[in-house]
Amino acid sequence: MARQPNTLTHINQAGEAHMVDVGDKVETSRSATAEGFVRMLPETLALIRQGNAKKGDVIGTARLAGIMAAKKTSDLIPLCHPLMLTKVSVEITEDEALPGLRVTATAKLTGKTGVEMEALTAVSVACLTIYDMAKAADKAMEIGGIRLLEKTGGKSGTYHA
Repeated sequence: MARQPNTLTHINQAGEAHMVDVGDKVETSRSATAEGFVRMLPETLALIRQGNAKKGDVIGTARLAGIMAAKKTSDLIPLCHPLMLTKVSVEITEDEALPGLRVTATAKLTGKTGVEMEALTAVSVACLTIYDMAKAADKAMEIGGIRLLEKTGGKSGTYHA
């Protein structure tokens, strides 16, 4: 199924990047869920599972980093609006088939703009934190598969990957 191009809302008529004016938009309940993974050696996954990584609790630290990152998205992505998030959750699960860890993040709010970037940022930073925490054991870890799974609310409605 081919994707249909939409207009780029962050480009003005002169072709310049600009911040979208959401002042006249209606506030709605909005949510977004994103996912990603960190592929690693089975031995590295075992080290994380056992809590024996040199830097400490890899999963707990990555979860907090993801939540904190979602709250700072507008500081990282130039044209994102600062948002009053009402919830951010980050779930990190083992996946023996990778082998590695799967990261899923959900961001929610009631507002005038969506939270896709917050969910994607949470996943990205959680994955980077996993890498940082375990790189002493496995520098060849691979971060990938970061994508939006679902978004709800707003004028464009619901999206499911």
